[in-house]
Amino acid sequence: MRFTRHRRLVVPVVAAAALGLALTACTGDIANEDAADVDCAPYEQYGTFEGKKVSISGTILDLEADRLVESWKDFQTCTGIEITYQGSSEFEAQIAVLAEGGNAPDIGIVPQPGLLGRLADGGWLVPASQEVEANVDEFWSEDWKQYGTYDDTFYAAPLMASIKGYIWYSPSEFEEKGYEIPKTLDELNALSEKIAAEGDHKPWCVGFESGDATGWPGTDWIEDYMLRLHGADVYDQWVTHGIPFNDPKVAEAFDAAGEILKSDAMVNGGIGDVSTIVTEAFQTAGLPILDGQCSLHHQASFYETFWNPDGGDANTVASDGSVFAFLMPPANADDPLSVTGGGEFPVAFRDAEEVEAVRAYLSSDTWANNRVKLGGVISANKGLDPKNASSELLEQSIEILQDPETTFRFDGSDLMPGAVGADSFWKGMVAWTTGQSTADTLNTIESSWPAS
Repeated sequence: MRFTRHRRLVVPVVAAAALGLALTACTGDIANEDAADVDCAPYEQYGTFEGKKVSISGTILDLEADRLVESWKDFQTCTGIEITYQGSSEFEAQIAVLAEGGNAPDIGIVPQPGLLGRLADGGWLVPASQEVEANVDEFWSEDWKQYGTYDDTFYAAPLMASIKGYIWYSPSEFEEKGYEIPKTLDELNALSEKIAAEGDHKPWCVGFESGDATGWPGTDWIEDYMLRLHGADVYDQWVTHGIPFNDPKVAEAFDAAGEILKSDAMVNGGIGDVSTIVTEAFQTAGLPILDGQCSLHHQASFYETFWNPDGGDANTVASDGSVFAFLMPPANADDPLSVTGGGEFPVAFRDAEEVEAVRAYLSSDTWANNRVKLGGVISANKGLDPKNASSELLEQSIEILQDPETTFRFDGSDLMPGAVGADSFWKGMVAWTTGQSTADTLNTIESSWPAS
């Protein structure tokens, strides 16, 4: 396979120490002499690139970073491309600065279409090759392709995906206490009030802390309420500024979420009072469920990884296991299935055949199945076999993504301009949770929306 070249954009790649970021660096071992021990047939189409190196950076850390590196191990062996991955919690805040300074990685795994648009608008991105685009046309829906497109230019294929709006719980606690999975938002509120009235613990545990991105878990709450209360059309108007951020419908979503997030009776089980929401790391916020200190935690499908932070399997994710999850219910029991979700997009900052070979592999069904088999994640790739998922929940999530009847909407803050979705909305959630009124919060966010 020959990788179609686009306009030349050469950007030097600096060493991790020069980035000025706290990085987790992972490099897969290259052992082409051992290729005889690997079935290279799935990788022949990408060619061979002896001595070529490709650097990748993103927000993926810890166990997920290890598994990401493992997912391209055979690809490296068979193609000869040495891939180095550097993960940073500051990636989203720093990548534009690095690109502007000529210090971007070859590939950046961008978790926000809004950020992708900002990088493309800066002239720093290389359009995707024909091979990458062909994979996207085969394995993803048109909606997913559009998330990697800016100003009619296709820049990146989707990578992993997540379904947001899952509510994690202990199946054994629900069985012991006779709790039912709620079928509507009203039933969810009634369950929360029931748990609070029993007095054993606060119903919910919540954490918004995420370094420079603190506040983003709160935006997921608002997005889920916007979609369920007002439907996909209003949701689309909201994320594109067809309605202002301080529209009464947005205020209704905030106030609905506030019945939980701003209530001392509802949060923050096993952690502290309401103020601890903004200081508790999102990675650890749900863990009090395991100790019976809270009953409910709102977080995406990818949170499965965090129930076993040391990489073991002591806590099982299953309907009869240590922990499981149900989707935030609709406003009405007969409403169609509507979910929010997210994903990542590997954008290129250097125009080179080895870079596009890596991106083509990452956009393939081969990569999707290889990565999902390693556990903890899903993809919206149609060539992915749901049976390769590492848990009952993730298999269910893949089936939801592949179901043409599902109404799927990408994470709203990720679609908004960076000044809003990755700045004022995040900060607004912190201010609102710690006491700012809904009206003041929405007016402040609205005033930050770019004029053009």
